[in-house]
Amino acid sequence: MKRRAFLAGAGAGLAASTVVAAPAIAQSQPEIKWRLASSYPKSLDTIFGGAELIARRVAAATDNKFQIRTFAAGEIVPALQVLDAVQNGTVECGQSAAYFYIGKDPTFCFDTAMPFGLNTRQHIAWMMHGGGLELMRELFRDHNIYNIPAGNTTAQMGGWFRKEIKTVEDLSGLKMRVGGLAGQIMGKLGLVPQQIGGGDIYPALERGTIDAAEFVGPYDDEKLGFHKVAKYYYSPGWWEGSAQIPLMINITAWEQLPESYRTILEQACWEANTWMIAKYDAVNAAALKRLVAGGAQLRAFPREVMMACEKIANELYDELSAKNPRFRKVYEAWKPFRDEERLWFRVAENTFDSYVYAQSAQRR
Repeated sequence: MKRRAFLAGAGAGLAASTVVAAPAIAQSQPEIKWRLASSYPKSLDTIFGGAELIARRVAAATDNKFQIRTFAAGEIVPALQVLDAVQNGTVECGQSAAYFYIGKDPTFCFDTAMPFGLNTRQHIAWMMHGGGLELMRELFRDHNIYNIPAGNTTAQMGGWFRKEIKTVEDLSGLKMRVGGLAGQIMGKLGLVPQQIGGGDIYPALERGTIDAAEFVGPYDDEKLGFHKVAKYYYSPGWWEGSAQIPLMINITAWEQLPESYRTILEQACWEANTWMIAKYDAVNAAALKRLVAGGAQLRAFPREVMMACEKIANELYDELSAKNPRFRKVYEAWKPFRDEERLWFRVAENTFDSYVYAQSAQRR
């Protein structure tokens, strides 16, 4: 009886000490408020929703001690100035595609997507286990930024065109909103690339300022209304077999965070990465059906166009490597990883996918 009483008393004492300790730990953490500037409008509830998810998770895990307030494109800075705002400390962090900033360094494209490059799973593998994250952090650090992968739109569509693309010559003279290195590649075929933020694409397409535009895929494209002003919807988006969206954090703000807050923020970003991939995979199929039912004309880029663009892409990578040491360093690590991944995916993934998708098409 005495032993049972002692154990009961000890258990009660431990429980009491736990109750006392928890608030003490919580009280020891500082209250921090950050602002997050996004390159995307709130209407894009999957991309912008990833930023909102990060903010919710961080607040919940810190008992609201660490709060991140999210702002859509244009609310603090224009869509294509997010990196500058983070770098200069105007905001503590930002959500933006790194390849928007190839004017600063084309090496940023490796973080988002490379034409004829990696698919989504391959890109994540490169970042987590192929040295990609370390290489990208070297690049971002030079711009006063700490980066964390925080989303991926998965393989994208090739965009909306007012006219059909049947030959390479059909690209000549077209003004197209297209991001990253794809604009430079198609520019060598006569296309005139335009860099425009997501929320500004529809008005430019409607007014005829541009003739074609790519953004993400069916779910987001439907929300932005591109099908109302251009009816030919092309695939694949060969310049974005995957499109990663990082959280960019001002390096000083990052280093001032308590270690526990850093861990929480990292985990929230990786959750957002998975959440965004899953969300796009879940919603794009139904959106594509609605677009086709509404009059969108699905088209595939002709093989002639794809081959011409791939040839130029490989030549461009060699050109950039010759004059940009950082690009060369990353490319020489990325290219063999890409080639090895293709060998493996050809054996397993592609064999499986090709069979089941062909069977599915026959049954319809």
